[in-house]
Amino acid sequence: MGAEMLTALSALAVAVVTALGGIATTVVGRRPPRGARRRDDFTAVTDKLGQHIERLEKRIEGQDQRIEEQEQESELDRARIAAQDFALRYLADWCRTLVGYMRQQRLEPPPPPQPIPEEARPYLHDVGT
Repeated sequence: MGAEMLTALSALAVAVVTALGGIATTVVGRRPPRGARRRDDFTAVTDKLGQHIERLEKRIEGQDQRIEEQEQESELDRARIAAQDFALRYLADWCRTLVGYMRQQRLEPPPPPQPIPEEARPYLHDVGT
């Protein structure tokens, strides 16, 4: 083997090593850095959590609105019940006045048309006396 052959083989070896180094550099250069993968995972998780938080806030706003509607309905119900209570008390007082007037005239008032229901008995405790 001559000097020319030795020079050619060494040049070939240098070319192969250079090619392998270039390939290795390209492969390593394309890989994301270690922290980048974690950072991408963090941003993905953060985005998902943001979406969940927005969805929960919308749900809470809907529940707040329903609660307000229910509170308004309950206020209307309370007002209606108070008016009905006042009307019933007025009618009961009026009946007592009529019964008192009839007894003052020495007349006997008629008995109640039907038995008093148990639910109404606490409110009409003086009926039948």
